[in-house]
Amino acid sequence: MLDIKELTKVYGHFTALNKLSLHIGDGELHGFVGPNGAGKTTTMRILATLLQPTAGTAAIDGADVVKEPKKVRQLVGYMPDFFGVYDHLKSWEYLDFYARCYGFSHAQRMRMIDQLLELVNLQDKREVYVDSLSRGMKQRLCLAHALIHDPKLLILDEPASGMDPRARAEMKGILRTLKDMGKTVLISSHILPELSEMCDSLTILDHGSLVFSGTVEALSRKMRGQAAVEIRLLPQSDDSMLQSAAEQLKQFPGVTGITRGMLALLLRAGVPVMDFHRPPINLEKVFMEVTRNDG
Repeated sequence: MLDIKELTKVYGHFTALNKLSLHIGDGELHGFVGPNGAGKTTTMRILATLLQPTAGTAAIDGADVVKEPKKVRQLVGYMPDFFGVYDHLKSWEYLDFYARCYGFSHAQRMRMIDQLLELVNLQDKREVYVDSLSRGMKQRLCLAHALIHDPKLLILDEPASGMDPRARAEMKGILRTLKDMGKTVLISSHILPELSEMCDSLTILDHGSLVFSGTVEALSRKMRGQAAVEIRLLPQSDDSMLQSAAEQLKQFPGVTGITRGMLALLLRAGVPVMDFHRPPINLEKVFMEVTRNDG
C-alpha cells in the first residue's frame, strides 16, 4: 500500500526528514511515534501531497505522491493535527458540505452521512451545531470528514490529542473498526504505549531519522535483550547466599536471554531462588531510551 524510499525534507540548513524508508502493507494499522519535531507531521504532509520532498520517493498503491498528486488524493484521507470546522453548521451539514465538493448526489450524501455518523458514534449529534461539540466529538467528526470519499489509506496526525480517557477509548474502537473494514491506517502520536495497544506495527522517528520499525513484539524483544534479569531469593537468605549467586552468574557474561541452565546452576549451588525473570517492558521507558538524544 505505502512505499517510502529515502524520503528527505530539508529547510535551509535544517533536515526535518532524513532518508526515511518504510513499507506499510494493505490493511495494516501502523503507528508513527516520536517526540515533537521528530519528522512525523512532515512525512504525513508529504504523503498527503501538501508538501514537496527535497529528495526520495513515496508511492501510495503505486501512485507517486509528487508525479500523481490527483490520484493520490483520491486514495488518501488526511486528518491533520489541527483542523478547522465551520461552527455555524450542524454535524450533518458539515459532512454534507464536503460531500457536495466530491460531487455526490443528494441521495448518496444522505445515505453516506448517516453511515459515517454511525461509524464515529455521533448519530445522536446529527442536528447539533459543531461549535457545541466536545473536542473528542469534533475529532471524530473530522475523522468522518476524512472518510467521505472512501479512501484506501487514512493518515491521522495525532487524532487523540487533547482527548480525555473515555474519548481516547472511543477513538481506539473506531480505528479497530476501520481496520476490520480493510482500511490501511497510518496514525501518529508521541505516546508509544497508546499506539502499541492498537497497532500492528510501529515506526519510531527521532530528529528526522528512523530509529526502529517493526512489530510491537519485535520492539519488546529488542529492548528485553537489554533489560536486566531480576532474581529474588527467599527472605531468609543471608549475605553469603547473595555472594554465591553473584559468583555463579559470572559464568554467563553478556547473556542476552534467560536460560534454564542459569536457573539450574543456581539451584545446584544451593542458592534459594524464589523468583527469576525479566521485568515486563515499560513502553514509556522504551520510548525515552530509543529517543534519548532528543532535546
